[in-house]
Amino acid sequence: MSAYKMSVEPLFITPLARVDLSSCITPSEVAFTDNLKMVPNQQNLISEDLYILRCPELANMAEAISAALQHYAKEVMGVDHQLEVTQSWAQQNLPGAGLHPHAHSNSIISGSFYYTDLPDPPSRVFFDRSTAYQRLDLPPEQSRANLFNTKVNAVTPRRGELLLFPSELNHMVEANPSSETRSVIAINSFIRGTIGSFRDVSELTV
Repeated sequence: MSAYKMSVEPLFITPLARVDLSSCITPSEVAFTDNLKMVPNQQNLISEDLYILRCPELANMAEAISAALQHYAKEVMGVDHQLEVTQSWAQQNLPGAGLHPHAHSNSIISGSFYYTDLPDPPSRVFFDRSTAYQRLDLPPEQSRANLFNTKVNAVTPRRGELLLFPSELNHMVEANPSSETRSVIAINSFIRGTIGSFRDVSELTV
């Protein structure tokens, strides 16, 4: 075999921001969120109110999440546009309950905020880079998995942490293996301002 050299470098990468907002959580906000009215939602429970960060009782939390979104837009996306929270809701996974694989429509950046104590052991969030049906599935050998060939990655959230990720990214939550409820606040967001180009007739103000 002829000698050769091969280098491998990334073309793109999917960003996942892990923001520590533990210092921004107040006991009154935890109590308010824990006492929201919940309704059935396929495998878990979801708050009846789907705009909870508009509640004045969660103003401190909403401000912290908004600041994190602006930082993400500027430093990760590299844009000066505002990212504004659209819908926001609470979810509870009772023992044995998980969350089916899904992505978020009509949103640019989504997030999960772990505002209160997590069960032990905590359920992991699985992110899947596939966005459509895969005709060929060639998972790597476990010992040779890396950034380039791994299809699914798991993240174990921590109390006080806000996860921010592109809304089109498929994700799911494994079944809650503990005897305690797993609680989280989820958000969607969208760009505010003008995008595109006036001269290229692609201008859009939202």
